[in-house]
Amino acid sequence: MNTSDHSIRTALVTGASYGIGRASALALAQQGWYLVLTDLHPDALAPVVAQAQALGVSVQAMALDLNDADALPAWVADVGRRCPDLGLLVNNAGVPSLSKPATQTSAADWDAVMNINLEGTFLLTIAFGAWLIERGRGGAVVSLSSTHGSVGLAGASVYGISKAGISHMTRMLAIEWATHGIRVNAIAPGTTLTETRAPRLSEPSKRDAMLGRIPLGRFGQADEMGQAVAYLASPQANYITGQILHLDGGLTAY
Repeated sequence: MNTSDHSIRTALVTGASYGIGRASALALAQQGWYLVLTDLHPDALAPVVAQAQALGVSVQAMALDLNDADALPAWVADVGRRCPDLGLLVNNAGVPSLSKPATQTSAADWDAVMNINLEGTFLLTIAFGAWLIERGRGGAVVSLSSTHGSVGLAGASVYGISKAGISHMTRMLAIEWATHGIRVNAIAPGTTLTETRAPRLSEPSKRDAMLGRIPLGRFGQADEMGQAVAYLASPQANYITGQILHLDGGLTAY
């Protein structure tokens, strides 16, 4: 990558090895973004790296552990040294939904979800924002929230609370960083057909119950979510900040 060419844009996408993270990375590659892709295990990124490179963009794969909160500012600074045209953060990495009644939820359950989905994501985001502000540069953040953060659902309280936190983080940082030219938005997917959801969605009774809540009568596709991320990162969305875009087939319209 010719990092002296500031017309080249670099996006940092966390948790990019599969599902919506991978779809987001590929949608951004189609728009010409150069990519820094992360996973706990960078080797898992090899397929998406190859797909993105086939689209003609430069890609770096890096390890990232959102549990390692103290290391995040230095980690962002290292990415910035490698890619001084860094301008977009896509917060996709997270712990899947914890299916457990609230009264059976332990402090360890709470920490396992919140440390990644909310605390780690928040601390990574403010490290990224600080890096941009120190350089007097604008940029954008797009985070993955969820319909669970907008409407109630029995048995998923910790996950829903974590995603509600992401939605409100989006609003708070959008206001705080607007004067710096940093836009902050989120998408809130409904049930999406990804590798992690496929086993549960293959059970007819659960599948039918979930489809019954969706006016459009189908589940979302990872590519649809990725395209929404790419839109919010694009110049066409330059007047959008502080918004949560629900992609849920109408579920939250009730």
